[in-house]
Amino acid sequence: MLTSKWWLMLPATLCEIGWALGAKYAQGPVEWLATLVLVTLSLGLATWMARTLPTTTVYTVFVGLGAMGTVLVDIAFLGAPFNALTLILIATLLAGVIGLKLYSSSGSSSDEEATCTGSH
Repeated sequence: MLTSKWWLMLPATLCEIGWALGAKYAQGPVEWLATLVLVTLSLGLATWMARTLPTTTVYTVFVGLGAMGTVLVDIAFLGAPFNALTLILIATLLAGVIGLKLYSSSGSSSDEEATCTGSH
């Protein structure tokens, strides 16, 4: 089933947000170790999804949600400035990610891309 691993996007995105913030704020060895664990988990989950799902869609959704989540966490919890343009750009990013996911789910991608055979 082509969509069976999409549920992994949530933990992969949370790990992506975590390591992005860790890279900025980590100061000691334990924090850096936690950041490296999150990097490994996020990329491992994305790689696992890309083995059976359309690679380009997995990567774009993964990075888009990670970027959006990092911006939102930065604004909500870390005092980053927020303005209307930020909201418009996040909404545009989210619309693009959702659109790409829906488009790829409609059967528009080839089975070869979905199985990630390595040939182009």
